[in-house]
Amino acid sequence: MFALRSLIFECAATTPGVGELEETLKWGQPSYLTPYTGSGSTVRLGWSAKAPDQVALYFHCQTPLVETFRVWFPNELEFEGKRSIIIRNDAALAIEELRVCIAAALTYHVNKHTGSLHPKGIASPD
Repeated sequence: MFALRSLIFECAATTPGVGELEETLKWGQPSYLTPYTGSGSTVRLGWSAKAPDQVALYFHCQTPLVETFRVWFPNELEFEGKRSIIIRNDAALAIEELRVCIAAALTYHVNKHTGSLHPKGIASPD
């Protein structure tokens, strides 16, 4: 989870328009918001005793974010429903793919009306 937390902060720092993140707890999980710029949707980190061999990156389920990530990375990432990317403890992190997904979430409100959720300044997943 610390590696994912670092990646979230790295994405915020290197993605144009995101600005400073606020780290807080939502539903007892570390959550990352863009309150100063309003550029993005909340990203949360989660772990459950029911699935101790994995962690999850959660995204707002009423956005098309996870559905879009499925199209971009159908074989590279594992998904659960409309709200999360699953990362198994014994698997290598798909850093570049996760970077694109996190940056897309952190710029969601800026990019949702452009017809592309892909964040500017991030290499295209295509």
